[in-house]
Amino acid sequence: MLSDPPVAHARYTFGAWRSSISIPPEADFMPDSTTILVLGAGELGMAVLRSLAGRAKHSPGTTVSVLLRPSSIDSADPHKRRDIDELRSLGIGLLPADLAIASTADLSALFERFHTVVGCTGFVTGGGFQLKVARAVLDAGVRRYVPWQFGVDYDVIGRGSAQELFDEQLEVRDLLRSQDRTGWIIISTGMFTSFLFEPSFGVVDLALDTVHALGGWDNAVTVTTPEDIGALTAEILFEEPPIINQVIYTAGDVITYGRLAEVVELVLGRKVPRKPWSVSELREELAKDPGNPIKKYRVVFAEGRGVSWDMSKTFNARRGIEVVDVERWARGNLK
Repeated sequence: MLSDPPVAHARYTFGAWRSSISIPPEADFMPDSTTILVLGAGELGMAVLRSLAGRAKHSPGTTVSVLLRPSSIDSADPHKRRDIDELRSLGIGLLPADLAIASTADLSALFERFHTVVGCTGFVTGGGFQLKVARAVLDAGVRRYVPWQFGVDYDVIGRGSAQELFDEQLEVRDLLRSQDRTGWIIISTGMFTSFLFEPSFGVVDLALDTVHALGGWDNAVTVTTPEDIGALTAEILFEEPPIINQVIYTAGDVITYGRLAEVVELVLGRKVPRKPWSVSELREELAKDPGNPIKKYRVVFAEGRGVSWDMSKTFNARRGIEVVDVERWARGNLK
């Protein structure tokens, strides 16, 4: 097992972090040494970390660390222990901190020793969180930031959508674009491929033996698997010449709901009933249950703005990188 980089030995307090952490010589932070910090190690974070660790092995001077809650690092849960053991085996440093409760100043003090910060946290902490992290990154003088924007094209969707958290994503973009000290890369991936088949989302509902179309059968959606997002993120970060201050698009597939229904029938080997959900119908359902995040997402995707893009404009298509499409995913995962 490889030993953790020095950041793994920080205590779980913020005020004393400078005196409690082992800081390598200043030479280790010269421009030719890239220190990468990933925020979070959920499904996407783990995929990104695995790919970054693989690339770091072939990039002298590059180190990869991950910021995790102390309770996650010390957890006795077998699944979390498995992930922590894997991270350590990959040579990834473990930096203990709680993003949800830390102040902007606390986070800035943690971030300032890193060249690149990659956000993989999602929306789990609610409103204000992504802006707090972005401000901390800028205050720390981080040289490159990949915010949590692994999803739809928020610029096209615009403000005032059914999912109010999307407005904050636009505020993060405005903040990054308003300055020139920290470079940024926004990676738009569409939804996770698996989410199309998530029972709670209801698009492919095998329990009810039905495929629903959000807004109509000709509506399209862009999807990418977390594993492909991880691999493509690593490629984007190590691209030469460096990518900076750009929105980069990826796609494992760009698929209409009509084609999705065909794929489900092809893989299952039988006909599956189809039912469209109109925008008006989904808005009515949301009005009855306005706090339901799934119903908010259904409306956004049914409206069809900023949720799909041409495959030819994607990073993976331009680079000829193989990715997993919906049919391949379904053949490997549907029962």
